[in-house]
Amino acid sequence: MIILGIETSCDETAICIIETDDNSPSSKIKILGNQLYSQIALHAQYGGVFPMMAKREHIKNLTPLLEQCLIESSFLKSNIKNQISKINEEKKEKINEILVREQGLFEPFIQLVEKIDSTSWNKKIDVIAVTNGPGLEPALWVGVSFAKAISEIWDIPIIPTNHMEGHIVVAQLQQYNESKVESHKVIKLNLETKSYQLKTINYPAVALLISGGHTQLVLIKESLKYEIIGNTKDDAIGEAYDKVARILGLPYPGGPEISRLADIARNNADLTQINAEKSILNNSTHGLPELKFKLPRPMIHSGDLNFSFSGIKTAVLYLVKDIFQRQSASSPHLSATVQAEIAKEFEDAVVEVIVKKTKEAVEQYGAQTIIIGGGVSANKKIRADFTKLAENLSVEFLVPEVSASTDNAFMIALAGYMNIKSGKLSQKDFKAFGNLSLQ
Repeated sequence: MIILGIETSCDETAICIIETDDNSPSSKIKILGNQLYSQIALHAQYGGVFPMMAKREHIKNLTPLLEQCLIESSFLKSNIKNQISKINEEKKEKINEILVREQGLFEPFIQLVEKIDSTSWNKKIDVIAVTNGPGLEPALWVGVSFAKAISEIWDIPIIPTNHMEGHIVVAQLQQYNESKVESHKVIKLNLETKSYQLKTINYPAVALLISGGHTQLVLIKESLKYEIIGNTKDDAIGEAYDKVARILGLPYPGGPEISRLADIARNNADLTQINAEKSILNNSTHGLPELKFKLPRPMIHSGDLNFSFSGIKTAVLYLVKDIFQRQSASSPHLSATVQAEIAKEFEDAVVEVIVKKTKEAVEQYGAQTIIIGGGVSANKKIRADFTKLAENLSVEFLVPEVSASTDNAFMIALAGYMNIKSGKLSQKDFKAFGNLSLQ
């Protein structure tokens, strides 16, 4: 089976083509083509993702990425031809209706498909898997409309796919082994590898989904069957990272910057500079009495599996204001050492919370497997602390490699494949839904 995956839920535009072989040992999954364009550099200029700007970038990049993915996968008998294979006006009108809300997508799409005639294909795409939620709704609609246009022009069925499910299933992969499936505590995935197989999961499993828009604990009693058992009451963990980074004067995206500085403070890197700055601060009449900061661990003793990260952001804000009041007027900025120490305390606090809540979920539901997914799962400390947690609890721990942690179309194609295997039927009349839930 050949599946085309499309992902446009936020600020990554991604296209992937995979081929599955259910007759091979452990269902071989092969990447034929994988293209991704990140908008981070664009949004970084404005300190965050603007939905309509993301939408425009998806419109601009989807068609070129599809073309590159078809070429990369050697899906066509030769490179896309220069001659034109005309599409009749009735079909064009139908495509125009589908893409009417995505201004600027119709013309490049038609130009591409007119360069591909019916005799060009080496193989046929069997199904399209497209993210229809959750995410930024204007961005989601671009991918959904694009999938419907492809479906119409090449007569391919569509499986609408949950973005968060993609983050769960991509953690279940390991490099393909022709002879047998190796058992590992930690399953790593690198998108430079081309062939994979699905790991057999010991259920029940608990998945922690951590991203810019989500912090959820999900109980998985069997494959693709989900129950949300914990959720954030306000900010998601990734959102909190970005907001705290902004308070500290760090660039967007804030997560990697917070983690980088926290790691410096945690490992006493560049010790000479840190000690010098500590001495200056501690001996200054306008400085801080001690370079030690303590932040709350939000909802760590709440008695449930829910989260809240808005309060810790506010605590950082008040802490920084207090530091500014203690410093001289000639020093209106935080030193690198203060930034690093606050970043460390913030990261220690939020990681302590998510580890404790996950531990409680595993014990409460008798889980045999912990899965983490979402962009924040790329965090170095989170991976290290969850590896220790799984070892202490004697359960399996599944996490994708960093390259597969952020949004990508491979995980969407994979989720589509797993849903097809479970009996899910294709759909034509479906919508993008920004608040789409796993249950």
